[in-house]
Amino acid sequence: MQKESENNGKQVIARAAEVLRALEQARVGMTLAQLARETALPRTTVHRLVSALEAQQLVQNGHDGIKLGPALARMAAAAHTDFVTVARPAIEALGRRTRETVDVSVYRPHHAISVDQYASDRELRVVSAVGTAFPLHCTAHGKAMLASLPEEAVMKAISGKLEARTRQSLVDSAALLEDIARTQRQGYAVDNEEHARGVCGIGVSFRSGVNEVYAISLAVPALRFEEQAEELIAALRKCKAEIDALL
Repeated sequence: MQKESENNGKQVIARAAEVLRALEQARVGMTLAQLARETALPRTTVHRLVSALEAQQLVQNGHDGIKLGPALARMAAAAHTDFVTVARPAIEALGRRTRETVDVSVYRPHHAISVDQYASDRELRVVSAVGTAFPLHCTAHGKAMLASLPEEAVMKAISGKLEARTRQSLVDSAALLEDIARTQRQGYAVDNEEHARGVCGIGVSFRSGVNEVYAISLAVPALRFEEQAEELIAALRKCKAEIDALL
């Protein structure tokens, strides 16, 4: 009887993991029907699993579909404490030097997940909540990560329809691949109001000892970006060199 109960428990955990993996791979929220198709599980089973996961904040079910929940973002942040701890002094120095917001993100399929932030002290600034999942194709940190991945991983990450967040978003795969190649040549990625109007960014990527891909980026109001771009790039390069030396 006890063994049967253990087996049932393992099956529930395995099925819950399938649901979470399916959501991790999705760029946007999914419906119950889509989750059932993706996991090959009965819809009633998926409904029960989603309800249980939602109660623990592991998923969230809103008007835009079912997505990964805030509890997973908190766990992700905790898992990346080592990189954040090592990088934090350089991040704070970069933030003080530029007076712009500095974001630290980790790579996940189709997304860059924010795990730390040093917020700008200016009245006009760009800030976002730690734990936010950003698309890879239209953000500085996302494109910096793509530029550090093997070609096969890049093609998988940009497969399918790319969402146009603004008129500047690169939704054509050929144009995006050209941008990634430019990022590789120059050593940093640029977001020129591609993710949000009025917001620009510069990002660089890192590979840590645990085989994770991270990025550090500056989020800058477009009003200041053009006139300060060279200064910001130099400051970000300095920060990268400091962190690379520590890593």
